[in-house]
Amino acid sequence: MKTVGILGGGQLARMMVLAGTPLGVRFIVLDPAPDACASQVAPMVNGGFADANALDEFAARADVATFDFENVPAESADSLLKRVPVFPNPRALGIAQDRLAEKTLFGELDIPVAPFAVVDNRVQLDEAIASVGTPCILKTRRLGYDGKGQFRLLSPADADAAWDALGAQASKVGLILEGFVEFERELSVVAVRDRHGEFRSWPVTENWHVDGVLSASLAPASVSDVLAEQATSHARKVADALDYVGVFALELFCRDGELLANEMAPRVHNSGHWTIEGAETSQFQNHLRAVLGLPLGATRMLGHACMLNWIGAMPAPEAVLAEPSGHWHDYGKAAREGRKVGHATLRADSAAELAAALERVGDSLDRAGQVAPVVERLRKLDRA
Repeated sequence: MKTVGILGGGQLARMMVLAGTPLGVRFIVLDPAPDACASQVAPMVNGGFADANALDEFAARADVATFDFENVPAESADSLLKRVPVFPNPRALGIAQDRLAEKTLFGELDIPVAPFAVVDNRVQLDEAIASVGTPCILKTRRLGYDGKGQFRLLSPADADAAWDALGAQASKVGLILEGFVEFERELSVVAVRDRHGEFRSWPVTENWHVDGVLSASLAPASVSDVLAEQATSHARKVADALDYVGVFALELFCRDGELLANEMAPRVHNSGHWTIEGAETSQFQNHLRAVLGLPLGATRMLGHACMLNWIGAMPAPEAVLAEPSGHWHDYGKAAREGRKVGHATLRADSAAELAAALERVGDSLDRAGQVAPVVERLRKLDRA
């Protein structure tokens, strides 16, 4: 029986453990927080990701290592390679941690991106604004996620405010200015690649965000076969270029029928949570299969599925559980503003059935605003 070590003990690690238990897999988790939610379902080493003693104990108890958090230091993952295999490889982690390296890779692979420019000082910010144009977004190159580390500029007059907000980070994690994309839809491809290079992907997913945090995901997205094939092709190019092993997500903007890559997440992904009940094999189990060298499972969808994210606090579960294909996931976290504390997935055999179920849940939980754009998309699909 193999033991998988997971760097990071959040909800993604927790769901990996739950998915791996039927396979007979054991786990050891490393996390700086003594109350990390994955510790409720697996043994944990409590220590920092750069703590040499904690890493030694972690490595001694693992047969293979992975991670659930893209901001785990790539150096720590690299140091583990001397003792255990690490998947995905530290190079993939390092590139995904740096927006400049990431967009440079996309460019090398002929994957379109929004215009961007490096910003190392205040003068460069003005130059970058002139080059990229407005509106645009100033972002930290590292450590930003869920809308953190970002400042939107509507005109050059916002440059001082943007620098006041993020300028101090220029010498620490670097800054990048990106053109703002007036997109119609946000899409993602969640895919998996194994040790032998076999690649599989789940159907393209459409996502809705609120304040930079994922609110809802719908699969399959109602996109043309051409667009779906293009999105999957982009993901495969990234996976092969990085010799990637495991699950990852490629986030995309759709604008005027064109796909622009936003970023990649080198891990199981929030927009793939629907795969637990909505696909033949979940992203979590396929990630474990990949890193352990086991055959990959089918990624075929089971009808239509929608994931609703619970942010800040968990609502009452009864409305979801009353639905024939309603599924509830409580991450075991204390309530806190802005924190991902759980999700629900609703699945149905038809778009019309899923739309009706979402409306019932939205009304019962006072979440009509959260479900409305998803229901609208499903109604259009049903009429098509």
